[in-house]
Amino acid sequence: MRLRALLENDSLGLRLLGGEEELDRTVRGVMTTDLRDPSRYLSGGELVLTGLAWRHAPTDSESFVQILATAGVAGLAAGEAELGTVPEDLVQACARHRLPLFSVTESVAFATITEHVVRQVSTERAGDLAAVVDRHRRLMSSGPAGGGPDAVLDLLGSDLDLAAWVLSPTGRQIAGPSEGPVLPHAAAARLAGAHMAAVRTGRRSPHRTVDEGVAYSLFPVSRGTGDARRTVLSDWLLAVAADTGDWPAERLDLLHGVTQLIAVERDRRDAARTVRRRLAQEVLELVQTGAPPSEIAARLRVAAPVLLPGQGAAPAWQVIVARVDWDEPDPARALEGGAIAQYLLEELLVDPRATGPDGSDRIAVAHVDGEAVALVPLTGEAEAGAEHPDDSEDGAGTGRTETAPTETGRGAAPDSGTASASGADSHPGTGARSTAEGAQEQGPARLTGVRGSEGLHADTLLAEVSEPLGRALANDGRLTLGVSAAVHSAEGLRGALEEARHARRVAAARPGAVRAAGHEELASHVLLLPFVPDDVRRAFTARLLDPLREYDRKHRAELVPTLEAFLSSDGSWTRCAGRLHLHVNTLRYRVSRIEQLTGRDLSRLEDKLDFFLALRMS
Repeated sequence: MRLRALLENDSLGLRLLGGEEELDRTVRGVMTTDLRDPSRYLSGGELVLTGLAWRHAPTDSESFVQILATAGVAGLAAGEAELGTVPEDLVQACARHRLPLFSVTESVAFATITEHVVRQVSTERAGDLAAVVDRHRRLMSSGPAGGGPDAVLDLLGSDLDLAAWVLSPTGRQIAGPSEGPVLPHAAAARLAGAHMAAVRTGRRSPHRTVDEGVAYSLFPVSRGTGDARRTVLSDWLLAVAADTGDWPAERLDLLHGVTQLIAVERDRRDAARTVRRRLAQEVLELVQTGAPPSEIAARLRVAAPVLLPGQGAAPAWQVIVARVDWDEPDPARALEGGAIAQYLLEELLVDPRATGPDGSDRIAVAHVDGEAVALVPLTGEAEAGAEHPDDSEDGAGTGRTETAPTETGRGAAPDSGTASASGADSHPGTGARSTAEGAQEQGPARLTGVRGSEGLHADTLLAEVSEPLGRALANDGRLTLGVSAAVHSAEGLRGALEEARHARRVAAARPGAVRAAGHEELASHVLLLPFVPDDVRRAFTARLLDPLREYDRKHRAELVPTLEAFLSSDGSWTRCAGRLHLHVNTLRYRVSRIEQLTGRDLSRLEDKLDFFLALRMS
């Protein structure tokens, strides 16, 4: 399409400010940016939309326009919402570089212009491309007749023979083709990790990769430009099972156009979360300010029908606290991580294997002081083993309970608060199932696709997603998460919030990019170990274990493994000997050697405890 055609549509709110003689330029795409230097994202021929956030002084206009002109963009459209009228220094800079300049009235959203340009440009493609884009409005429809993103992916498959999936940062399938190859969750998680790692390096999309012999091209479904850390943990991606290395520009433009349309759909879904976020924020403010339990209970009664339609009041609630921190030596570039953690926590609380529409319409997440706080309603068996509080009108009573064990592994957690990066396909217990059949098996009280319908535990919450998130966080970011026990009353929420926050601090004291801790660890030695100073830790473990390690190195005696097995067997000679496949006399000899080398007595509880802690801290 030509630039001139944009002025023929009054609904776009465009007014020409300069460059009339250049209006026959061809528009090949559209890009929204507020970067001072967006050159690495430009390929030429774009209509650039900007809100002028990059302009801090009149001299900024010259450098910005020069960059656009050098990149060969078709034109520049500046919004009037930020500064009112378009600054004269920008008008003059565009005139010097012969770059057509438009103003965009504040009543017209950039998304409207983006959709129009994508539609017009795409319909001018060659036959097989036009067939897809002509029907793009399905993506914008929220009703079942339109089909949403899945319908567009079906069109890519039927018209272009392209298998494609829309994935979240955790690898969860947002949309996919109704027919054709299935993308396993483990592969989707690896693709999400590869995509986010490429985004962090600043590489230009599409990002090409090979997974288990299959070539994929990964296109970002970006909601903005600027520092990648702001959006890398929340942006979707379009994964196409094809190598785009030799594709013509027209076909690449089509896929970039599809991602822009999907981004609009993402914005629509985000807008739908506003009510739930506001409810969570209101409850959080009441809890933090020490409001009466009756007032908090009243707010929970309002929230329950929104989060559990048709279920009535939630029998129990759980609080999850998450924080994303970035290493940033320059205070001026420091990121406020609350909103980042909010987007990510909303995603983490959805079963990563669930497909189709978001389960996050059952989740309320607020953010305050750099951390995200989720209020998770528990249903089904979460309350099966709980002691319910007194049936007082205001919900008073302690209301604290331990989550009952369930068949999906959401009950009592093992002695670990760290996330595992084990293969997702082999991981047991992934929360509520995503199929109708699975939901029927679980009973009507459980939420399809939502993690936490049976109570969440820290060790399983991050197990399937720690690998892709770790690649996004790279070497300068950390995700830490704390999980409270379930509570059955409004009065219990304040304690649950503090419990989740304290568990998160325990997780933060551990090394690693992705760490979680649960309420069960707050009553264990595990709570204390992360806060032991490193020099004390090293001195303590060296004094007890270095003599054994040195002896093992010289004699291959396996004293350290023997010590670990002996303590794990609670000091039972028979069980320990059986575990190590040793004669009891051989075991007694090894334990005697341990005592000689360290000067300790393994029949004494104090010495057993010292060895136990030394092994844990090492």
